[in-house]
Amino acid sequence: MATKGNKIPRTPVREQDPAIRATNFEEVCLGYDEQEAMLEATRCLRCPRPRCVQACPVGINIPGFVGKLADGDIKGAADIIGLDSSLPSVCGRVCPQETQCEGSCVLGIKNEPLAIGKLERFTGDWKIAHPEQFETAPATPNGKRVAIVGSGPAGLACASDLARLGYDVTIFEALHKAGGVLVYGIPEFRLPKERIVAKEVETVQKLGVKIETDVVIGRTMTVDQLLDDEGFDAVFIGSGAGLPRFMGIPGENLNGVFSANEMLTRANLMHAWEEEYDTPIYQGKRMVIVGGGNVAMDAVRTAKRLGADAVIVYRRSEAELPARVEEVHHAKQEGIDFRMLTNPVRILGDESGKVCGIECVKMELGEPDASGRRSPVEVPGSNFTMDCDVVIMALGTSPNPLIKDTTEGLEVTRRGCLVADEEGATTRKGVFAGGDAVTGAATVILAMGAGRKSAAAIHEYLSEK
Repeated sequence: MATKGNKIPRTPVREQDPAIRATNFEEVCLGYDEQEAMLEATRCLRCPRPRCVQACPVGINIPGFVGKLADGDIKGAADIIGLDSSLPSVCGRVCPQETQCEGSCVLGIKNEPLAIGKLERFTGDWKIAHPEQFETAPATPNGKRVAIVGSGPAGLACASDLARLGYDVTIFEALHKAGGVLVYGIPEFRLPKERIVAKEVETVQKLGVKIETDVVIGRTMTVDQLLDDEGFDAVFIGSGAGLPRFMGIPGENLNGVFSANEMLTRANLMHAWEEEYDTPIYQGKRMVIVGGGNVAMDAVRTAKRLGADAVIVYRRSEAELPARVEEVHHAKQEGIDFRMLTNPVRILGDESGKVCGIECVKMELGEPDASGRRSPVEVPGSNFTMDCDVVIMALGTSPNPLIKDTTEGLEVTRRGCLVADEEGATTRKGVFAGGDAVTGAATVILAMGAGRKSAAAIHEYLSEK
């Protein structure tokens, strides 16, 4: 067994040079090789009561898989992760480890925490590269059918668990590619689509899960039709939160104002950066992205790669930025301009109705709000304008009301999120829900956790039924 200890410095991870990567859509982080992964794994203390596991929304046995890596047993590590996660290569790249598993790592008290995310990514990628070692036969059918609405992380996780229990599972995806937000929302340079997402989806399909694309539940067919006409015994709604929010300020109807969702979908799902794809996308020379979350970072870094002079405008200070520290760091390395304590009040247009600028006001931080963050307050008389030809609103999203409006007995919150209990049961019998459709926009791993909880609840419901 490899020696473990906390005196070994954290193994650095290789990345593309910022000046080069800001001009391409290739992956920024290059990940660990086998030697680097094994070295980093030896830092794990194998705590008897691991806080990292408690902080993981799907409860991955982190000391277990890391211990296998330290011993050179990569397949053993992949098998352990596979007990709790069907998307290790995805989660290793995009999950906020610094506030979850790594944020709870004991090593982080005095030194740098274990690079759990990078180790999970390495293990997941190794599994993708060695499919012959992970042949999975579909489970023995139990005669019951479950429909999954949405092929994002919640839907994929729910489908995986149910398929392993012998259910006949069909995923219905509204778009032409499976993967949900993993495909349309997260840029290629953070999460490769064909090399990673498509392979993770294939892993789920190997369990016997069927995926039907271009099916909009609520329009192509309803939840009631799935239950009454199509013969499904239960339905899980993991349709995400794809309805963008805007500020409601003057000028938002000008040509050149978009939601980050639309901009990223055109870029990610429709390959707008590749010349051979004839994707309609409004490429500006100077683009202002309003917001401070991960979606704002994705949008501004995409804008940079599309050739724009890209600027972030955020109404609080950098300390309150909700985006991952790594994403902010990468954006700064790539030359993104951050305008903190700045809030738009009006978008300016020219005589043809196109964006030509944005009027902002300077802010200062006042007392904490309900979330604990200090509320921004306008500084009187501090208005100023910035020249731009595109404004991207990255202010969060809420669930699309289509399913709610076409499904009787399905209650929602005032924010339009589906009402569901801890196990995912909605107010409609036989219908379960989880992920962003219930919580609003959150993280991949939280959506996966919700999908797995709902799978267990569906199994219990149908077993009793």
